[in-house]
Amino acid sequence: MFGMNKPKNIDWLVVGLGNPGKKYQGTRHNAGFMAADALAERLGIKVDRVKFHALVGDGMCGEKRILLAKPQTFMNLSGQAVDEIMQFYKLPPERLLVMCDDISLEPGRLRIRRKGSHGGQNGMRNIIDMVESSDFCRIKLGIGAKPHPDYSLADWVLSHFTQAELKIMEETSLKAAEAAEMIVNGETDKAMNLFNS
Repeated sequence: MFGMNKPKNIDWLVVGLGNPGKKYQGTRHNAGFMAADALAERLGIKVDRVKFHALVGDGMCGEKRILLAKPQTFMNLSGQAVDEIMQFYKLPPERLLVMCDDISLEPGRLRIRRKGSHGGQNGMRNIIDMVESSDFCRIKLGIGAKPHPDYSLADWVLSHFTQAELKIMEETSLKAAEAAEMIVNGETDKAMNLFNS
């Protein structure tokens, strides 16, 4: 069906959300990319192949083989890449883990959920629409609320972290990577107890 280069079996798809390009590095909306990078480093996975409208790499996470993906479609169309990958590898929603930013949490805080709504996060909204399910795990990384009500949300999520916040986010990304590893290996409760704040 896929010719000679039929892919290896993939047990899980782990996705970090963000916007591609230098311009967006270090912005609040790219917290998911930061977490994906931390996980890639932790597991020794090179996320450098361009496929499915994403940068992807695969490797072992404990006993499971994962595909780690950073969609390159820009945030609001993240579901395009996620849906393509899930269809290709025939993965059910319960084998999907998404890491993304959350404005309702302060920088440094994590929230792990087994499923739920998009919470106003447009990448998550698009994934739910495209895969037609919200029954997948997510790790939300706090990026802080808008500084005042009149501040444009689009401007806020595309603003850069301060140096102090970046340091916090690096530590938070490491925790998110550790949590992701636990979730993939069937220890979601443990991850929630350890990291939910």
